[in-house]
Amino acid sequence: MRAEQITDAVAFHGEGPVWSPAWGGLRWVDMLAGDVLSLRADGTIGRRHVDGVAAALRPRRGGGAVIGVERGFVLEDADGTLTRLPELWTDQGIRMNEGACDPDGRFHCGSMAYDKRPGAGALYRLDPDGATAVALSGVTISNGLDWSPDGALAYYSDTATQRIDVFDYEGASGLTGRRAFVSVPAEDGAPDGLTVDAEGGVWVALNQGGEVRRYTPAGVLDEVVEVPVRGVTACALGGPGLDELYITTSREGLAPDEVPAAGSLFRAAVGVRGRPVRGFAG
Repeated sequence: MRAEQITDAVAFHGEGPVWSPAWGGLRWVDMLAGDVLSLRADGTIGRRHVDGVAAALRPRRGGGAVIGVERGFVLEDADGTLTRLPELWTDQGIRMNEGACDPDGRFHCGSMAYDKRPGAGALYRLDPDGATAVALSGVTISNGLDWSPDGALAYYSDTATQRIDVFDYEGASGLTGRRAFVSVPAEDGAPDGLTVDAEGGVWVALNQGGEVRRYTPAGVLDEVVEVPVRGVTACALGGPGLDELYITTSREGLAPDEVPAAGSLFRAAVGVRGRPVRGFAG
């Protein structure tokens, strides 16, 4: 299966696509520009600057969005007002990277060092009341995160490990029982953003691998979506039937005249439905 290009190269480092009818369809981030992008019905692109870094976002159940920014979180109200929460750290060498909401409506977003030094990052949790906690420490490049349809499992990639791991999940105890789900050979690319479909299949973007792979709940590879850009960063199921895979890409590390399609948004009709995005309860 091959993805089709549906926008120009509108992002330097596209990441974190999310489909939500609450905000009219697809949003994603131009991460290192600090911008949230939106795909309008007529195919044009909306862009809003929110911080030095816009790492990840999810809809809020009451309208608006929660956004992971360089060193913490921003809340967007339904009317577009932005409220910046207190920074979680002062080290300017570390930034947020990717996130998702758990079945209890808490937003998790993970960090990494700009120089990618091992163990410098962590996975943070923002609770609906505004409290924060470290859900996982000693992370190098905190990346894709999503839960199984029944909410009992969480899939997670720390890109430097070349693995997707799986946790048991329960609201009170959080993420426990970490173990390997799938290992990806380095020559195939690095596991980046991921999403879980309604059947429990795990779709993972392989950065520098030029593809998105689907693994069954048993960890068996059963679908590959080819992308004509090596810097594939993240994916999400969306569209009216939640059966279209949206794929973000990056220009990071490329010269201006290299790979003109890098930074574009891609889409593939995959014939598997996603599930409605989990929103933030705060």
